[in-house]
Amino acid sequence: MLGGAAVVPFRIGQAGAATKIARVGIIDDAPIWDPFRQQLRELNDVEGRNIAFEYRRADGAPDRLLAAANELVQIPVDVIAVFGTPAAQAAQRATKAVPIVAISIGDPIGAGLVSNFARPSGNITGNTILGPDVVTKRLQILKDAVPSVTRVAFLWNPDNASNTAILDQVQKAVPLFNMTLIPLQAQTADDFDRVFAQMSSVRPDALLTTNDPFHQAHMGPVIEFLLKNHIAGMFLNRQNVADGGLMSYGASFPDLFRRGAVYVDKILHGTKAGDLPIEQPVIFELIINLKTAHAIGIEIPSALLARADEVIE
Repeated sequence: MLGGAAVVPFRIGQAGAATKIARVGIIDDAPIWDPFRQQLRELNDVEGRNIAFEYRRADGAPDRLLAAANELVQIPVDVIAVFGTPAAQAAQRATKAVPIVAISIGDPIGAGLVSNFARPSGNITGNTILGPDVVTKRLQILKDAVPSVTRVAFLWNPDNASNTAILDQVQKAVPLFNMTLIPLQAQTADDFDRVFAQMSSVRPDALLTTNDPFHQAHMGPVIEFLLKNHIAGMFLNRQNVADGGLMSYGASFPDLFRRGAVYVDKILHGTKAGDLPIEQPVIFELIINLKTAHAIGIEIPSALLARADEVIE
């Protein structure tokens, strides 16, 4: 059942299939998937009635991601839904037949997932977290919040092809703001102690992070370190700011997951994954944690606070 196994997509409501339940595989379930499930319910894909979820955990680890994807293919599921580039690549390695909906991927072409945004072909589609000039806009917001910032660290995962693409964009953008870049690699859990030691040594003014799923699983200690050392953190999603990070600017996670659910519904009703274009984000959010700003000694300009979609106090 692995690899090129023939899986006929289930079509909700098709004649003679009233008792069959569509199975959707999800790797690394977490609260961020709640909007995905809610959107499916709104599309009348109701768990226990006409849809079921199969969950597998990998915690973003490359070898476990592939094993999780292979297990879902063996069930088999009718669609695999994944978060992030590494999980999408693992699912694509596991099957060329089961449709894959990849949510919040970085550079789908650079990662080798698709060759064309408009018509991905193959068995994979989804949406990307990066819109035009997102990296430049993040740096501009950081400069607006902390005008004195000159040394910016960037936490990235070499195992994530999208992180490599983002690193390249950051390297090109920092000179525009008279900043210098300090890349910090973390591929395993043990790497974070080294990253913290590096930051303690070089003392960056700010840290930029990505939505790499493996990093997100370890973001608690990162935020704690930034707070303790009075370092501004610029994140990509709201949850990191709610957990104590300074601010975030990026595509709306709930919106990306809802749109991913719409694609799953379309596939379950017979649309081929390869006929659905890779979508770019349309909703971006600026979130600021004013309590954290006070704690690390930063005064956020009122003009920037007025631009924020949400201010956490």
